[in-house]
Amino acid sequence: MLTRKQYELLMFIHDKLQVSGVSPSFEEMKEALDLKSKSGIHRLITGLEERGFLRRLPNRARALEVVRLPENSTPEQLPIRNRRVEMLRQKEIGSKRSMMRGGGNTVQLSLYGRIAAGTPIEALRDHSMLVDVPATLLGRGDHYALEVEGDSMIDAGILDGDTVIIERTEHASNGDIVVALVEGMEVTLKRLRRKGESVALEPANQNYETRIYRPDQVNVQGRLVGLLRKY
Repeated sequence: MLTRKQYELLMFIHDKLQVSGVSPSFEEMKEALDLKSKSGIHRLITGLEERGFLRRLPNRARALEVVRLPENSTPEQLPIRNRRVEMLRQKEIGSKRSMMRGGGNTVQLSLYGRIAAGTPIEALRDHSMLVDVPATLLGRGDHYALEVEGDSMIDAGILDGDTVIIERTEHASNGDIVVALVEGMEVTLKRLRRKGESVALEPANQNYETRIYRPDQVNVQGRLVGLLRKY
């Protein structure tokens, strides 16, 4: 039997995953449940894990998986006292609808935040921002956008302030420019090179050094498929 707060959090995470494909941040969960601190969210998540409703995914930043939902219950069947949760759920549904192709020419993608083309920084996820992307840049699959910060990829034509279009995937070919999660903490945009038992993240600027990691230290989060630039 779940507490009301556990149920509200579980359904909020479930709806967020259904709409955007990624789990909400702790800040989003704290705001949705109107809690004063993130420690309360940690306790609720731990309780849901212990009861077999949630699972944390290893080697992925802020990744949660809903294992199961309460039996014989849906958000429509159980009243939600926390109206902030319901409002945020409806906002996410509206965002999903807005991602449909507009006039056959553009698609609106979530602009998750900034990614370093220099020293790695953690990517900032901000689902409240959207960017219009030409439909011709997108193939099949799930995509998102990131704003580039830094100049380490300038020789590949990627400049500070550009918006890169990323295909969400955990697989990449040698030489692809990828979004890489480094040591489970930092995210960066670099060219991927596999060299024997190591993985190299190469910049496209001679002023920066190539970083070498073990394969278990680097997780591909997406592959570059397009770029937008404002003049």
